Amino acid sequence: MGGRVSIAATGPVSLAAGREVALAGGNAVDVAVAAALAAMCTEPGIVSLAGGAFVSVWPATGEPVVIDGNVEMPGRGLPLERFGGGVHEVVMEYGGGVRLFAGHGSVATPGAATACELAVEELGDLPWADVVAPAARATGDGYRVGGAAARYLFFTAHSLFGRDPNAFRVVTRADGSPVVAGDVVTNPALADVLGLVAREGASVLTTGEVGRAMVDDMTAHGGLVTHRDLAEYTPLVRPPVRRVVGDWDLAVNPPPSVGGPMLAVMLGELGRRGNWHWPDIIAIQQSVLRYRYEVHDLAHDLDTAGHELLLSVDRHGLAGLPTSSSTANISVVDRDGTACAVTVSSGYGAGIAVPGTGMLLNNALGEPELNKLGLHQLAPGTRLASNMAPTTGRTADGRVLAIGSPGADRITTALMLVLGQGCLHGADLKHAIEAPRLHVRIDEDGVAVVEHESDDAIAEAVRESGLRGHDHGIRQMFFGGVGAAYRREDGVLQAAGDPRREAAVAVIDVP
Repeated sequence: MGGRVSIAATGPVSLAAGREVALAGGNAVDVAVAAALAAMCTEPGIVSLAGGAFVSVWPATGEPVVIDGNVEMPGRGLPLERFGGGVHEVVMEYGGGVRLFAGHGSVATPGAATACELAVEELGDLPWADVVAPAARATGDGYRVGGAAARYLFFTAHSLFGRDPNAFRVVTRADGSPVVAGDVVTNPALADVLGLVAREGASVLTTGEVGRAMVDDMTAHGGLVTHRDLAEYTPLVRPPVRRVVGDWDLAVNPPPSVGGPMLAVMLGELGRRGNWHWPDIIAIQQSVLRYRYEVHDLAHDLDTAGHELLLSVDRHGLAGLPTSSSTANISVVDRDGTACAVTVSSGYGAGIAVPGTGMLLNNALGEPELNKLGLHQLAPGTRLASNMAPTTGRTADGRVLAIGSPGADRITTALMLVLGQGCLHGADLKHAIEAPRLHVRIDEDGVAVVEHESDDAIAEAVRESGLRGHDHGIRQMFFGGVGAAYRREDGVLQAAGDPRREAAVAVIDVP
């Protein structure tokens, strides 16, 4: 039947973790979570165990669900004077120039590990300890640093992580220089933490000894995460947003995520237009992303705003729109037809690690694009905005898909184009992922700019639109890193990764 599990992972370490769990009898959920945990623990600077995650699952039998393990606004029980501080500005050359806030006050309450644990317990086939084991072994025995992490740390090892000796040790060689691709490194302290997590559960990171150490460090340095924040955090099981696009029934990340609703609106409009062309893509993206820039990102209640957006567009199309970095993704499909996509993020990183743990922390409160209302303006316990949009899908004839991407606000436009190519233009998985992309960016002055890869048809569409264009060249990492796993109608499994980023894909046979 062409294999037992297909997987699109982030690199060799996460692929090896997924393979080990597949060979042990794990289903798509077990495999995806094992690969995601390995990525979170062996791709420093890109993602972290102390970040947020969405786990999108469509079981072989039953309805699709999304487990929301995104980060939350911390600060339960703190006096008002504690808010608004604990951060410092970092400006770095990465990505053409990035401005962010780091430090203890930039750390949001993490939920990735608890969401992954819930997914395995409710929808997996293996014990949690077996799923965690590959990540623990890799951090203890040593892992090769991948190119994506090495490129990021070249820019950030000193500027972002240099202030905290605990974090600096994780991202540098013994002589203080940034790790480079191919270096074999260990993180024995994090391996010990993972051993505890395997034996005692993810609560080690919240109400257990690691969570207590984190809060002590927060209290000493102006951070907001409290014992109450960690104890009261709960991963939420949500019904996804459903959209029919061509033959496909797609399940998309629901509100309060931002990326999911925007993707759903774009896909719905593509479905209405049918045989779309590049001018359609520019028009749809400009309408949807301008709405996001002017209205949605400024909403105080993203859950309500997201559902109102979807209802309005369902009724009226795009005319119903009101007016006014770091991520990793794993996609897995198994032979039985279960699909699982896990997208995880820790932002650009807070530049700090919990003392004695080797665990880097997120800077979700310090990402300006996800905190449009300003620093520390949300009520404690509020889920933060997210661009993450892991997606699963099915057709009546038995095809199954799991897909997702990193790439900040380009996540939605990358997935729009790949799904539009595959669901409406009939492109095979590899061609859909490798095809050229564009992204309409709304700049700080409210002007739409078409960022695009080199392609004659796209360039002509940009000229016709009258908008300013920026040609980035061929297959640039700026436009995401889509990974997809797929089961054909005849049961044969396939996987495809994005040449724009490191990717490791495989179809795994189980004896």
